[in-house]
Amino acid sequence: MLRSFLKNSLNRESWLGAPWQVKDKLAAQYRINGQVPDELHYDKQKAQNQLTRTIKKAEANGGLLNSFSQYSHHPLVELRPKGHKGKITQHDIEIVRQQQYMHIHRTLSGSQSTGFPQGVLSPSDQQYFHIINSHPGYHAIASKGLPKPPPPPPIKYPIEDLEVPPVRNAAPRPAMKYLSENSPCPGRTSEGAGSGIRMESVGALLETWDTLNVYCEVFVLDSFTFDDYIEALQFPSEDVQCELLVEVHCAVLKKLVNHEKDLNGQVQITLPIALADETDSDSSRHDSSPEPTPTPEPEIKPRTTRSSIAKNEAAELKAQAAIDARLHRGAEIDQCVKGYNWRYRLRKRDFCNGRWIVIVVGLLSLYTVTSRFRKICDEILIQLAPLNMGATEETVISQYAKLDINLRVKVLQFLCMLSLETQAIRGYMEDCTLQMTQFRKEKVEAQRTRKAALEELKILHEERKTLQPEATSPVPQLEELEEMEGLKMEEPDEEEDVVMESEDEEPVQQRSLRRANDRAAERKRKLEEERERKEKAEADKAKKPTKQARQLEKVLKKIDDVMVRIKDCEEEVAILDNDLRESDCPRTKVLGKDRFWNRYYWFERNAMPYAGLPSSSTAEAGYANGCIWIQGPDKIEREGFIELREEEQAKYRNAFGIRVTDRKMIEEGQTHTFTAYEWAYYDNQDQLDELIAWLDVRGEREIKLRKELQTQRNKINLHMEKRKEYLAKHDEEKSESTEPVTRISTRTKTYVDPTGHRCMSWKNTMALSELGHIHSEPERGPKKGVARATNKKVIVEDEGRQTRASNRSGKPLTRQGSRYNF
Repeated sequence: MLRSFLKNSLNRESWLGAPWQVKDKLAAQYRINGQVPDELHYDKQKAQNQLTRTIKKAEANGGLLNSFSQYSHHPLVELRPKGHKGKITQHDIEIVRQQQYMHIHRTLSGSQSTGFPQGVLSPSDQQYFHIINSHPGYHAIASKGLPKPPPPPPIKYPIEDLEVPPVRNAAPRPAMKYLSENSPCPGRTSEGAGSGIRMESVGALLETWDTLNVYCEVFVLDSFTFDDYIEALQFPSEDVQCELLVEVHCAVLKKLVNHEKDLNGQVQITLPIALADETDSDSSRHDSSPEPTPTPEPEIKPRTTRSSIAKNEAAELKAQAAIDARLHRGAEIDQCVKGYNWRYRLRKRDFCNGRWIVIVVGLLSLYTVTSRFRKICDEILIQLAPLNMGATEETVISQYAKLDINLRVKVLQFLCMLSLETQAIRGYMEDCTLQMTQFRKEKVEAQRTRKAALEELKILHEERKTLQPEATSPVPQLEELEEMEGLKMEEPDEEEDVVMESEDEEPVQQRSLRRANDRAAERKRKLEEERERKEKAEADKAKKPTKQARQLEKVLKKIDDVMVRIKDCEEEVAILDNDLRESDCPRTKVLGKDRFWNRYYWFERNAMPYAGLPSSSTAEAGYANGCIWIQGPDKIEREGFIELREEEQAKYRNAFGIRVTDRKMIEEGQTHTFTAYEWAYYDNQDQLDELIAWLDVRGEREIKLRKELQTQRNKINLHMEKRKEYLAKHDEEKSESTEPVTRISTRTKTYVDPTGHRCMSWKNTMALSELGHIHSEPERGPKKGVARATNKKVIVEDEGRQTRASNRSGKPLTRQGSRYNF
């Protein structure tokens, strides 16, 4: 394991004696200084080894002066002076010898011209300095100082975002908006003031909305906008039923337990261990016929003693203490009808008149025994089943009408977490994975076809160049213009006879030429005849094209056909990319992170059509969420990069002149998110443009985030504008409505005018078309003339109109594999 760790975290160069270095990626991640000391560089090591060998060789040969010519980059000066062909004088020998000694001295002093290192000579070699400097014929040579260190290498961007130097007086990040009524920034009023939404509930709202819309085909639900979803969770009336609020709960509950006619109502989730055996025994009672019970033997009562009496009293006191320590009456409400608990209610789909809330209470009371859900279940049940009220169904239904949005979204979050364990959701994920594999194969095939078409187009263009004449014939319109210009120059002007001698003189009438007009008309007639003749010749030539022209025409037609094929391939690739995006349901992708580790989400790009299902009852809204959401950094990122220790903060301040926390407060402007439980959003196009401009392309995270935002910018702006129009339209209708709300009561439920609330206009049309009824209503019998949905792949047609299309494999189309305009 140690060998594997060293192999994956260290590397070294290929030369002998190279130092071990931490890999660049790990060094950047953990901020390890990867600079190699100068004495361990290859050049220094090589020079040291070569010097050692040279000194040893020189000492073996009896002197150091003989070895300089082998080590130095420049050979010693020859004794023969340049330009002397005759006898060498003693003066010339002295000059050359002095040059040699100066060269040796520069070598011993560590001159860069020779490359001899400084400070590595043995003590015995110091005598040569004494010989050179004390010789009467030579001057002492001053040793040079150390060379200047090389400048640091230029920074190669992108780098770690917080290592990018801050820009002074730069514009801060645009101000964000908050959905919650409380703001993490002190002294700033939140945009959601008065909504009753706490900051810790915003993440749960986004999580549940995304889950219900991504798996809306599994739950058999129409897609809905985020604004309608929030309004439905805030719907306060007990008498009026909000279809969106009821349908999302009933649709999720139906996936937890099968119908009584489907596998005998098998439970699809993992129950707590103590109650799983009870569920199995209930199922076995349903499956098998009752066996005869043997006659029990008479029990022998144990002998009563003082110790047994004390034990019984202790057990009674413990049971009474447990009763006194109860926080709610959830278990009693679940058993308010004997033998008819939440499982039996759910198997029979008993959702009418708010009884689905009783099923929720039974589930919550069941999971209070688990450490994972105990806190959230007790918090909800204290409100739904208080101790000071009766354990009846009416209590639960009335209490849910008073429940605030924070606890309602926790109920839905709990149900959605349970539904992710079911086989329906897991099977849908597996089908999407297989579908994505098929889409990728088709995309590769389309790209291969496009590449072949591009190669063919290149060959056709080369062929067109050979067939197309270099010099084309002059344009007839251009010839006409030239002829008219020549005619205009030859025609006499009426003012040609008038000659102005000076400004003061009167015009003098000159004598005109006789028959000048006749000659001009004759020339004009000849030009017209010539033009008609040329046009006739060109028309005859056009009627009988040459062989080269015919070939060129064929090539041009082929080019047009190939261009059409290339365009079709590009459209097919774009459609397949969209299908891949809509099929990628197992994960929610982020747009990216900024320098302070804030995450940016655009939920429409995750496994759903950009504007929701086109067949939804609220499809005219034209958007699904319409906002860019920002989540604060998590604990690990906050402690590792922002809230550093004092010594690390001091080191960062010495490098950049500011602490990381202070830099965050300055560069983020007026609004901040400090933890992963804090959320904010942008819903304006101008804010999006300012955010893109604020991101620094020199950082590793922000350059990726900027690229994603620029790629999706047009779609984001479109849906932001659609959201504004949708909200403004309903606000205008609400303000114009001056009449009181009209209520029409029936035996089952009460209806209200949908103009008062946007969420009331939502209808579950998908359940009506596939099931024949909505989830909260009991199953209806088949009506005459209505086609029932079966497991077979059937295409139902009405009067020649196909109402259920199929994909390439012949399967009914869902939103995946469908075709949209984008």
